Amino acid sequence: MLTRVADGRARVVREIRAAAPLVAALASPVTARGPWLTAALPPPSAGPLHRAHPRAVVVERELSGRPDGLALLTTRRRGPVTAVGLLGTAPAPLPAGRPTARLHARDDAVASRLAEGLHDLLTSLRGPWTLHLTGLPLGDPTVRALSARLSAARIPPAHSTDRSRVLVDELDQVADVRRTRDPATVDRWLPAVLDRLPRPQRAFVRTAVRVHAALGELELGVVPRGDGVAAAVLTFVDGADRWPWWGVSDLGGLRAELGMPLVSLSASAGLTGGVSDAVWWAAGKLTGRGVSGAAAAG
Repeated sequence: MLTRVADGRARVVREIRAAAPLVAALASPVTARGPWLTAALPPPSAGPLHRAHPRAVVVERELSGRPDGLALLTTRRRGPVTAVGLLGTAPAPLPAGRPTARLHARDDAVASRLAEGLHDLLTSLRGPWTLHLTGLPLGDPTVRALSARLSAARIPPAHSTDRSRVLVDELDQVADVRRTRDPATVDRWLPAVLDRLPRPQRAFVRTAVRVHAALGELELGVVPRGDGVAAAVLTFVDGADRWPWWGVSDLGGLRAELGMPLVSLSASAGLTGGVSDAVWWAAGKLTGRGVSGAAAAG
């Protein structure tokens, strides 16, 4: 098997596109597919102090240009330390209740090679580094193989795993909700929806909404009020599957309940102050304002 690293926005975009058959074969969630990941890439106009540099670790069984394994990362310098994370997990708000991230691997052999490539990338970094991989499913074979390569790594017992919080949409029980998947209608309501989001989240949500609406993968539900909305909910639609992304309501009708367990892997090297080399823990991350699988407004 061949392992390589793609560095920079243009090359990472090519790897995302090339991996579309792999992503489809693995039934990866919408937040680990090309449209979301491309929207999550830092814009070329971002200043150097705010820019996360994208990288991809790629595994191929043969030199075909079609990945069998893919890890999409961002690296960011914070003083002397390089912070490494997963592409697509930083944008806020993230849909909650399910694992949002993937380390794509066709089988266990590829997962082991992908973990080796991730480890090689980490050890090639100059100076101290931290690694934080979040939103992964339990039993991910690449994370298991990577943790074995990092000293002091441990997998928590099953009873210690926290649960995420999933958004439950019951707006139709409290109001007359206008629901649409038509891209033009979604775009017409989008400014009023964005007004209910914190300003730093609006640019990403605007892009992601438009991209997924154009693909027929997003439904918008709104309850109008004057020039704005009394309630709004964004839902990803994948065939018969519906995955609420974000919502806000002044009328009730949105609540949160326990979702699936999420696992995160953190590691560091070269740091002082007694920070361990690698620590496994389960984490249900709550992100965003309004409701993003966290707490229902109203």
